[in-house]
Amino acid sequence: MKMKRESKLVRIFIGDSDKISSIPVYEKIVIEAKKEGLAGATVFKGIMGFGGTSRIHTSKILRLSEDLPLIIEIVDEEEKIEKFLKILEQIFEEANCGGLITIEKAEVIHYKAVEKK
Repeated sequence: MKMKRESKLVRIFIGDSDKISSIPVYEKIVIEAKKEGLAGATVFKGIMGFGGTSRIHTSKILRLSEDLPLIIEIVDEEEKIEKFLKILEQIFEEANCGGLITIEKAEVIHYKAVEKK
């Protein structure tokens, strides 16, 4: 797959306890990104953070949190990202959860999928 050098990076901040029925929101986002043919998605789990409620979530043993911060990053061409934002909006509405979505310019230096033999 070839990607334009000038692309967009979407960064999605949610909690790992956010769900749609029994499906984690992060999983739904990654599956939908795959269905839409986006270049790729990665989920990172944070060890500490806070959001709109200002409640600190941490992985410390004495203060185990069931809602650690997650960041999902997706990089692709602007047109594909703009289309995917509508899907993200539907996911957030369905989950009825909070979150933050940011978009920034990204210059792709190298992108090549490994061909399976």
